[in-house]
Amino acid sequence: MIRSLKYYFATLFIGILILSCSEDINIDLKKEDIIPLPRRIQVAQGSFEMTASTPINLLGDETKLRPLAEYFNAQIAKATGFELTARSKSGASNGINLFLEENTDNRFSEDYSIEVVKQNLVISADTEAGLFYGIQTLLQMLPPEIHADGVQDVQWLVGTGTIRDRPSYEYRGAMLDVARHFFDVADVKKVIDYVSAYKLNRLHLHLTDDQGWRIEIKSWPDLTAVGGQTQVGGGEGGFYTQEQYQEIVDYAASRYVTIVPEIDLPGHTNAALAAYPELNCNNQSPDLYTGIEVGFSTLCTDKEIVYEFVDDVIRELAAMTPGEYIHIGGDESHATKKEDYIKFMNRTQEIVQNHGKKSIGWDEIATASMLEGNVVQFWASEENAKKGVLQNAKLILSPAKKTYLDMQYDSTSRIGLHWAAYIEADSAYLWEPDEYVPGIKKENIYGIEGPLWTETVITMDDIEYLMFPRLTAIAEIAWTSKDNREWESYSERLAKHAEVWDVKDINYYQSPKINWDLEEIEQ
Repeated sequence: MIRSLKYYFATLFIGILILSCSEDINIDLKKEDIIPLPRRIQVAQGSFEMTASTPINLLGDETKLRPLAEYFNAQIAKATGFELTARSKSGASNGINLFLEENTDNRFSEDYSIEVVKQNLVISADTEAGLFYGIQTLLQMLPPEIHADGVQDVQWLVGTGTIRDRPSYEYRGAMLDVARHFFDVADVKKVIDYVSAYKLNRLHLHLTDDQGWRIEIKSWPDLTAVGGQTQVGGGEGGFYTQEQYQEIVDYAASRYVTIVPEIDLPGHTNAALAAYPELNCNNQSPDLYTGIEVGFSTLCTDKEIVYEFVDDVIRELAAMTPGEYIHIGGDESHATKKEDYIKFMNRTQEIVQNHGKKSIGWDEIATASMLEGNVVQFWASEENAKKGVLQNAKLILSPAKKTYLDMQYDSTSRIGLHWAAYIEADSAYLWEPDEYVPGIKKENIYGIEGPLWTETVITMDDIEYLMFPRLTAIAEIAWTSKDNREWESYSERLAKHAEVWDVKDINYYQSPKINWDLEEIEQ
């Protein structure tokens, strides 16, 4: 991957022969609980120990590398008590080496390599994102106590060997619905931490629905003043100011996660209609809605003021969203006549394009005319997915029967729905994106996303219960190559990886499909 590293790596591995000795503690990298599974792992003898005196050597552009060193230090500080010194170097030396070789041909690459010998650990990549993912792997190679809130009496050892890794799909995401139940900035940041730890690079925020409008639009202030004040079950709701939304966007960027905001149109719009009756065909405000039924609301697609509204909303949202996509919804608009729906979605795509962004829409959007570069998110209709491909649209796969994180695991699950399916841990893992819809091949697929709708989700404990372990299945399907994935390996790694969740006090679901008995697994 990086030509100039060959000298460093050759030097480092000669060091294995010189520095290794019989009393070394050997750690088999292939038996580590790394999720998603890297593309290639080679094992060597011995281990590398991180101590308080271990330096972080910055090989490359210091202004780009130093934030990554600071991130790593922040992740290990509480458990180790260490603050490792980050220093600029011209070549690899003893310590943890972050090597950034900016190859302009691979400026969007997320590939990384890790080389570990007794005295040296090198993470190398062409981009900062690649280095960040290498750091995530390193954190999983360290003992699970690295995630503890207090200093641990642990030897911080990492197995020696080589890891070469790259993702299978460009778009790897999760979705959080903050419209049905509202979650504050701190909760969203925690979700960003969860998704980034497993090398997911998009967080889709479902910001508007019948039950609530969650993003401040200054040119239409009643969207939040009226439409943001309730949620499912009648709670007080809430919304993000533009400053708070910017805080979320910036925090996500620091974890190499791009926020994809969704304004669901033209259906799922009761909150907007309650705030502004002129968007309704009868010019009357409906009551605020706190139920969970769908398909009854629609913007009045014949009114010009509706398009002025859409233009203002997209303009303000695009201005504070650095990512290239705005999600415009388009699902379950049963109250909109088909011809009106097509007219509306065609014009809305043009509005998004006029503000310098591309559109993503749920698979119903493929019944309209897709503009170049726009994306269809398949969730239900295989026919619509195929229509998208015929229009040269890219596809995000979010099949409800496999990826919807709000589905119950089984009939005993304490929260969740089951209208699509019960999705146990094995069901979430055992499917292939390029085989799921006949006729849709890997080259048609932009990526994978796991949506978490929140009709029954109220607390962070609820989010964790439904996300874990299934979020890791989505992450591995999106990252790890098809020929490198199999259930037995994943389930064994997952059982060991649960030690991390125990240390972090994550409220995960202990699926009966997984053997959680580590003693039995290791025999």
